[in-house]
Amino acid sequence: MREWLQILGLVLVATCGLLLVQVMYDDFRGLREGGARGGELWRYFFVTMPSFLTVVLPLALLVSLMFALGKLHRANELTAMRAAGVGFGRLMAPVWVVGVFACMLSWWLNVTVVPWSVEESRSLKDGLEYRRQAQTLPADRIGSVNSVGFDNPGARRMWFFNRYGKFAQRGYGVSVSELDARRRETTRLVAAQAWYDETRRGWMFKDGRELTFQAETGELTASVPFAEKFMEKYREDPTLMLLIDRRPVDLSFRELERLIDYFEVEHNPKGVPYAVRFFGLIADTLGPLIVIAIAIPFAVTGVRANPAVGVSKSIGLFFLYYVMANMAASLATKQIVDPVLAAWLPNIGMTMLAGWFLVRLR
Repeated sequence: MREWLQILGLVLVATCGLLLVQVMYDDFRGLREGGARGGELWRYFFVTMPSFLTVVLPLALLVSLMFALGKLHRANELTAMRAAGVGFGRLMAPVWVVGVFACMLSWWLNVTVVPWSVEESRSLKDGLEYRRQAQTLPADRIGSVNSVGFDNPGARRMWFFNRYGKFAQRGYGVSVSELDARRRETTRLVAAQAWYDETRRGWMFKDGRELTFQAETGELTASVPFAEKFMEKYREDPTLMLLIDRRPVDLSFRELERLIDYFEVEHNPKGVPYAVRFFGLIADTLGPLIVIAIAIPFAVTGVRANPAVGVSKSIGLFFLYYVMANMAASLATKQIVDPVLAAWLPNIGMTMLAGWFLVRLR
């Protein structure tokens, strides 16, 4: 245990240091162009790092455990302990205890720390970008996203914004169509501006017109202008609208869950990558135990060579895992397998591999 934890601490520090360098390389120039200074830069790096912990932890466990056990194996210490009557179950019990603790830690990180890290780091970058754009652009143009569309099949409404200003938190060139049960347009609101009123819990439309259509023929039957119109029954969340079409890897656990719920109601296959990512995060919480189950027989039955050989083996194992993960995600995207199964397939494959190694060890 002592031998392993020393190496584990070193690997965690080294891996986190490499990731910090990578983050600085990727984001430093953009942050500086956004006007970030010393304190803001370090705050961004401090906030961003926790989002990598669930990725780093299984890798650090595998590398450190194979290195530590390989070192003990090379020095014949494992042989000596077994000759003294200590079985592998008792010998590796502390390792399994740490593995269970690591699983609980991974779950806690995925549902609390990592979502906060992802959302807070994105908020910091957006804030810097808004500040940079404020020097040259009017307020309604800061943080603008063009061509935002959103379909709410449950409420039978379709939204479209020519442009949505994230800084001003309002849309420009807005069109909202209300549909009947056969998805034929019955009413359309068009407005120059619209925004969600948190206090009144509804959408306010400004400088627009309400159009009424005959559903059977699509003929325009009425056109009523308005200066302002508040729609209390419109409860769509603009933050959800802006999550559509973001990469799954860029979203937090909570955001993935929101998108999955939305796409399930809509029965849209675009939700498959988000579902695979979401359930994959859940499946990854068992990663530490699978890593330990693979590392023990790999290290104990290996040749008595340099412990670094175990490290190279661990890199190969992680490469195999990501190949399986990509293949499973591809099968889910093509709707060949269910997203839940696709998320668990890499772990199932690695568990079977670990079981085979453990049987050979016995």
